[in-house]
Amino acid sequence: MAAVIRNRILFPSTAHHRNRNNNSSTLRFPQTSPSGFTASCSQSEPSSRRRPPYIPNRIPDPSYVRISDTTLRDGQQFPGASMTLKEKLDVARQLTKLGVDVIDAGFPAASKDDFVAVKMIAQEVGNAVHGHGYVPVICGLSRCNENDIRTAWEAVKHAKRPRIQTFIATSAIHMEHKLRMSKEKVIHVARYMVSFARSLGCHDVQFGPEDAARSDRVFLYQILGEVIKAGATTINIPDTVGITMPSEFGSLIADIKANTPGIENVIISAHCHNDLGLSTANTIEGARAGARQLEVTINGIGERAGNASLEEVVMALKCGAHVTGNLYTGINTKHIYLTSKMVEEYTGLQLQPHKALVGANAFAHESGMHQDGMLKHKGTYEIISPEDIGLERTNEAGIVLGKLSGRHALRKRLEELGYELNDVQVQSLFWRFKAVVEQKKRVTDADLIALVSDEVVQAEPIWKLGDLQVTCGTLGLSTATVKLFSNDGSTHVACSVGTGPVDSAYKAVDLIVKEPVTLLKYSMNAVTEGTVDAIATIRVVIRGERETSSNHALTGETVLRAFSGTGAGMDAVVSNVKAYIAALNKMLGFKEASPAAEKIPISSSKI
Repeated sequence: MAAVIRNRILFPSTAHHRNRNNNSSTLRFPQTSPSGFTASCSQSEPSSRRRPPYIPNRIPDPSYVRISDTTLRDGQQFPGASMTLKEKLDVARQLTKLGVDVIDAGFPAASKDDFVAVKMIAQEVGNAVHGHGYVPVICGLSRCNENDIRTAWEAVKHAKRPRIQTFIATSAIHMEHKLRMSKEKVIHVARYMVSFARSLGCHDVQFGPEDAARSDRVFLYQILGEVIKAGATTINIPDTVGITMPSEFGSLIADIKANTPGIENVIISAHCHNDLGLSTANTIEGARAGARQLEVTINGIGERAGNASLEEVVMALKCGAHVTGNLYTGINTKHIYLTSKMVEEYTGLQLQPHKALVGANAFAHESGMHQDGMLKHKGTYEIISPEDIGLERTNEAGIVLGKLSGRHALRKRLEELGYELNDVQVQSLFWRFKAVVEQKKRVTDADLIALVSDEVVQAEPIWKLGDLQVTCGTLGLSTATVKLFSNDGSTHVACSVGTGPVDSAYKAVDLIVKEPVTLLKYSMNAVTEGTVDAIATIRVVIRGERETSSNHALTGETVLRAFSGTGAGMDAVVSNVKAYIAALNKMLGFKEASPAAEKIPISSSKI
């Protein structure tokens, strides 16, 4: 039995019938009552359904929603979020464990570094076949010009399921002030470039009208109809500036579905930004209105205020099945927490404690009344079990790590935390663990995560800290002596003075490395409880002054990249120097991979 509501504001979920001459919409959802709502999302999941076969422009099951993750592309358009090639590959592999349908791997024409990263992801991750034949689509972004599209195809064509995504702005403000094109010219360029992408041999082409939320609706229907005729298989509708309300974005998707010629032959995608904190809500409303691909990022990272968060969107679909018409995804939610932590560590973008689902306080209960309820029944204050997203509340094996623990116990706990390390990494981490446990009676999971981040999750070491000695206090200038090892095996020592121990140590490092940089951000957090024996994590963001630029995906302008580094340990000054060196290694690694003479010429691209 279902209730039917007719309203000019509401729009339908999966069952959508709309007359082009009638502005009313139909919303269907199961009959419920206040007592009929389930107490826990964990208990209310629909029965397990398999991911349907992949067809670029059609999904055999109308209730299935594709998840397109753009962490490696849109998520990188954030100061200091640059990842190394190894880190990008690690994240891409983890995204396949998570089960995303599409990996938006990057903007190949931005720089040689980006091209190489997308190509390697296509070759390695895009050819790994998993259970039930699952292989992720590997997508490369391009603007609407031949050079971008050809470069994107050269990068992604090595995958089993390659996709080119191209875009052009369609709002009046963008066409007038940025593109300086007429509507007719924009339509011509979009249609031609989609055809050009298909002519290269790419059978999966996604087109996005940038700033669609502020574009004229009739013009949107027209240009989308033209690119569909030209061969587009997915139409991506972005709220580029995050300005729409949920009801507005849902209506936008519903109107496009109802009025665009040929729309039944493609997949509608939603891409929402979080400028007003509504990206998740808008994405869910887009799905209810007919979008069957949702573009998201891990932890909601991205340009400005970020993008819709994968973990929020996926769990909201699970918990909101009673209002979405039982929409479902292929995401293995038990990998959410580990993926979140990996992205947080690799990008250095620390989560706020109250971040939904994956923040430090998401499953913490301090209020006495709440604690009383939790002790009696966890469902009183938790709608989702932390185990559902891969967060183990307790150590199931009963292992407590201390100074008598061996490598096997350490490896076992790391595996329980989701880290699969090789023998060399475990050996290296084991000696760091032993050094910490000599000063602490007990090593916590937070300690281990910090040590993994510091010891394993780092760029290839061009420079490595050997020794550090500092002198500071109230009697004179602080001094620091630093010994660094370079990747050619040579040893370098420098001494400097500064306004404090950290400043003097950084200046000593600069005397050795001889790379002018600007320190953009600095933060220090105690990741574990305690005073003397707390482990501190330091994060720095730097920007180089020589040859560390790339091209912005949306504006095309050359921007200087920022690079982050983290360091963790019980000595805060040593952790500071490790973080600084880690950021320098990232920057130097980028420069080696992307020499200025080899950068792909963007300015000469033909439209």
